[in-house]
Amino acid sequence: MSVTVLYFASLRDAAGVASETLPLPDSLPALYAELRARHGFALPAERLRVAVDGDFAPWDSPLRDGCEIAFIPPVSGG
Repeated sequence: MSVTVLYFASLRDAAGVASETLPLPDSLPALYAELRARHGFALPAERLRVAVDGDFAPWDSPLRDGCEIAFIPPVSGG
């Protein structure tokens, strides 16, 4: 059982990849904590939005096999 994680902006730069497939985690916070340690993400979870299967979702959303998770950092424009 697995999920696909998508990275954007600074998270994509830090991870060095646009996406990766990982084992199904217990929760979104646990997944982000693992990824933060692995890739050295500077942003705490509180600064991110998360989407599950293309829709913004709360951090306590349940996960299922095959879902697509996107961690979205704040973006500035000009």
